Parts: sequence; C-alpha cells; structure tokens
Amino acid sequence: MGLQCGIVGLPNVGKSTLFNAVSNNAKAQASNYRFCTIEPNVGLVDVPDERLAKISEIVQPNKIIPTTIEFVDIAGLVKGASKGEGLGNKFLANIREVDAIIHVIRCFEDENILREEGAINPIGDRDIIDTELQLKDLESVERKTQRIQKQAKVSGDPKAKHEYDVLMQCQQCLSDGKNIRSLNFSKEDRLIFADLCFLTDKPVLYVANVDEASILTGNKFSEALTKMAAEEGAQVIVLSNSVEAQISEMEEEDKALFQSEYGLTEPGLNRLIRSAYDLLKLQTYFTAGVQEVRAWTIHQGWKAPQAASVIHTDFEKGFIKAEVMSYDDFIQYKSEAACRENGKLRIEGKEYVVKDGDLMHFRFNV
Repeated sequence: MGLQCGIVGLPNVGKSTLFNAVSNNAKAQASNYRFCTIEPNVGLVDVPDERLAKISEIVQPNKIIPTTIEFVDIAGLVKGASKGEGLGNKFLANIREVDAIIHVIRCFEDENILREEGAINPIGDRDIIDTELQLKDLESVERKTQRIQKQAKVSGDPKAKHEYDVLMQCQQCLSDGKNIRSLNFSKEDRLIFADLCFLTDKPVLYVANVDEASILTGNKFSEALTKMAAEEGAQVIVLSNSVEAQISEMEEEDKALFQSEYGLTEPGLNRLIRSAYDLLKLQTYFTAGVQEVRAWTIHQGWKAPQAASVIHTDFEKGFIKAEVMSYDDFIQYKSEAACRENGKLRIEGKEYVVKDGDLMHFRFNV
C-alpha cells in the first residue's frame, strides 16, 4: 500500500543502526557523525505474523508471501531545524512525506558516542524534536489563517468563518507547545487543514534505545520516557538497537541461541514492526491456495470490495461476493472443504467489513 514510517531523532541516537536492523534490502551507513544520513534510506520490511506460517503448514503452498511495511531513515534533526539549521528544511520535508513517526530516543550512557545536548535526557530530547516540528507547523498554519481570515471578513461566508476558527485552534495549540494530534477534530474539520500535512498530526511511536543490560528491564531513562508517552497516549518500545542489529545479521539457527543469552523469545524488532503496523491502523487478511499463501495489507474498517482492490483494481470494480473463513475456524478445521461442511465458510457481500485474519476468496466479473 506504500505506507511509510519515518525513523527520526537527534543525531547519534541510533536511528541508522535501527534502520539497518529492520531493513531487508537497504543498509544505511551508520557512523558517529552528525549528518551521516542525508538522503533518506527506504527499506521494505516483512511484517512478522505467525498466522501465515500456520496457514502454510495446512495448505503446503509453493510460495509464501508476507505483507510488508516501509521504513524511512531520516537524518538527525537538530535544534533550529525549523529555521533551516543542519539541513533542517530538507529533513522536515522528508518527515512530511511519511505516514507515521518512529521517534528514536537515546536511553543509555556512553562517553564514546557524541552528544551535544549534555547529560542524557529523554524528555528533553523529545521536546527538542517536538518543538522543531511544532514551529514548522505553526509557520504553515499562520500563512493559511491569514488568507482565510481575509476571505471571512470580505465575504462574511459562515464556512470561511468556521475554517478560520478551526485554524485558530490549531495555531493556539502549536503556540502552547502542543501537538496537533492532541486535538479532537471531526473528519470534516480535519479536511480544513489536510493540505498543510501537519508534522505534529502524524501518529508517533517511541523507541527507547537502551544499553544491553537494560533490554528486559529498561532503565531510569526508558522509564521516564514511558511515563511521558503514557500521558500523551503513545507507546514505547524498549530496544537495544546495537543488539538488534547483531541479531538481524545472524543465520536463523544462531539467532535463537543469541536471543536466549539475553532472555529474548523473539527479536525486539518484531514487536517494533507489529507496533508500527498497528500505529498506521493497518490489518491483514489472507489468501490461501496451492500456488501461494499470501498476506495482504488493508486499512482497519475496509469493506470487502476495498480489500479486494489491493489484489487488483478489477476485483473491486467487478466485485460480486467474497467467500470468507475466520483464521481460527480454518486452523481448527484444517481445510476450506471442512470449513464449508461445518458451516464456517460464509458468503459476504459489498457491505462486509473485513476482520483481521480473515481468509478470503473473491468472486468478480469485469
């Protein structure tokens, strides 16, 4: 679906190390240098889903195709980025293009890794990035507010007056040092500022990059970050980016042994990828046949014809109906035929809202 999560943060917090670990097809040059990553690197990442393997065990297909999500490694922002400091305008433009933000924050002490912001301070680091994004958004909304205000005064149009009121709420929010995502607007009101692509309206997930000893327990820095995130309704994933990078480069048989040494049952990156998927309000349905078992990404709340369109647009145009089995039913009865015999294969029409984990077969005519 082309949805992207942008990895952001201050310089040298572990963004590129994290990107290297999650990416299947791209390696950013991770180095101890302020603007190491200038052009954003884009990596396509498989979304880990044990349901795909369990379906495949039953079907025994020729091919197994997981669904994917894109991660973008965006260069480190610095204080003053909203005014162009440190190539700030370019980096902020890169953030504007992504759908969600993965904010990496340093939660470890290491005198060998450069840090210009003084003592380790996760909340302060978060505030630096948030302030730069807020200032850039404020710049955008002020320009539009001035334009709409003139229209409202000249025409007396109630619609223009309402647009002005909504924009002033946004402007006040940003002036108060808050993010647009903290405001509760209706879908209709959100259309008023949709063209501004507010940076602070994007959903955010925090990554606490901790030292190896704190992978399982966290530390005082990650705890402070978690408390702050809870107040804004955000999630924190605790990782040691350097350890995850090591795991990602190992052969499968070596991974389990290495993970067990740290008390891990799976790579922490799996949690991050799944959380990023949820952050974008995505879900998965499956198609299963001898040729392939495949996971497909759709938005939560999509109806059957929309879900069919990700396979091919003709499926949506000529949609007739969908044959649907729940994942749990398919695993229990072990085949489509058995599901049919036990009344667990349903015929659904255009208004059916697809559920996460559905196994689907579409009937269409073009």
